[in-house]
Amino acid sequence: MQKRIIGKDLTVSAVGLGCMGMSHAYGNQCTPDEAKKLIETAIENGCTFFDTAEVYGEPDCPHHNEEMLGEILKPYRSKIVLATKFGVKFDVSAPTVNKPVIPDSRPEQIRKSVEGSLRRLQTDHIDLYYQHRQDPDVPVEEVAGVMADLIREGKITHWGLSEVNEEIIRRANAVCPVTAIQNRYHMMYRGYEALFPVLEKLQIGFVAFSPLANGLLSGAYSQNSTFSEQGDYRKAMPQFQADSYEKNRALFSLIQKYADEKNATPAQISLAWLICKKNYIVPIPGTRKLGRLTENLGAADVALTAQEIAEIDKALDKMEMSDVFGGAKIVKK
Repeated sequence: MQKRIIGKDLTVSAVGLGCMGMSHAYGNQCTPDEAKKLIETAIENGCTFFDTAEVYGEPDCPHHNEEMLGEILKPYRSKIVLATKFGVKFDVSAPTVNKPVIPDSRPEQIRKSVEGSLRRLQTDHIDLYYQHRQDPDVPVEEVAGVMADLIREGKITHWGLSEVNEEIIRRANAVCPVTAIQNRYHMMYRGYEALFPVLEKLQIGFVAFSPLANGLLSGAYSQNSTFSEQGDYRKAMPQFQADSYEKNRALFSLIQKYADEKNATPAQISLAWLICKKNYIVPIPGTRKLGRLTENLGAADVALTAQEIAEIDKALDKMEMSDVFGGAKIVKK
């Protein structure tokens, strides 16, 4: 597995593993044995970058993901990069399948969060600590100041921001240098490409979450796919509604064309499009299936030329697509 440097000095595998789906948003949680096999297989295949958050769980076990990863990754801790997040909680009282999030980045809450994550992850430091969502009541400069303190204390070594715009990035970076942003990015959701110039100027990496549009771009689903497990967000996602597949036919055909040419899968082409676009982009696809895991990690070996990337982008610019999930609603309470 090739490596990438995000920020000024954080070395990670070119494809990471987003671990949320093992505990949250995709139906039943993984068992510890299932998660252990997935993570050990990822490490065997060269993955060194693992992403979680303090809120990845369900109401009866809200920190399930961190607790599980802490136990599984303990023997590998010195060989991997561990990222987690602070700054939101779910509004579990909401009737929707995908629960809204409530931001809370007060300094005292950040302190509580980091100590909780360190304990659950069974580590003395977090390699990359993200603010999960912006808190409109706490200036990002104040959050960045807390991050600078945590770095001085050795509790974190790098920090980042998720789902942010250029103004927030610049303001945060002026107080404490930002290593990475983690934003939604895939062939159906490209608005954040406008951030590339500022990321390059400030030497900030781009960690792409949901790089397969919550799995749609893997080619594994059709209009007959159903999502019956409790808590599976895909039930409500527009790209998984029965009428979306016809709207996305041209997109699927484009991806399949390159998959055939490169002897690759649709998922690998979708991920390679990100990897080959910029050397500071790292996708973090998630899965609960071993076959999908090795397939996703294999995307690092698929090469798309700059001309091919430009051709794909040009086609995407003109292409009709269905609506696509844009994230949980943010509410204030």
